[in-house]
Amino acid sequence: MRFYYILILMALLPLSMAKKSKEKPEWAKKDIRDFTDADMERLLDQWEEDEEPLEPDELPEHLRPQPQIDLSKLDTANPEELLKVSKKGRTLMTFVSVDGNPTREEAETLTKLWQTSLWNNHIQAERYMVDDDRAIFLFKDGAQAWEAKDYLIQQERCKGVTIENKEYPGVYAKKDEL
Repeated sequence: MRFYYILILMALLPLSMAKKSKEKPEWAKKDIRDFTDADMERLLDQWEEDEEPLEPDELPEHLRPQPQIDLSKLDTANPEELLKVSKKGRTLMTFVSVDGNPTREEAETLTKLWQTSLWNNHIQAERYMVDDDRAIFLFKDGAQAWEAKDYLIQQERCKGVTIENKEYPGVYAKKDEL
């Protein structure tokens, strides 16, 4: 009989030692309204302690791994192709200028039309007006910016598109305004 008691005690001993301490740390005893930023960080770390890591596509953009670029398959004589591949999956902003002397409403209508045309071609771009004749097109996949540029510079009222500090003039833009 005594043997069974010792056996049960030895079986339960690891379970009782494995439990976490019920004692709260000093910072956790404070009122939540009195928490400092450091306390909130510790609370967040404690909250995320047992979570599984996020998939690479769910991570914020700055924490995602860089795409692997195979330079042997690229034409190194074409710097645009190299830029396009390096911006794949990264957010990229382009500036688009409207030709002539448009009012803000007219420029907004034109850029909205161009944005819709891009969306219809499966190129997703967010549009923000930054001036009376200028808009930012924001691409979640930067590789799409060059496809969009090819479309935009063909538009009659497009003065030019700027990607990565390189200006691409519109086909119908007046040469004296550039």
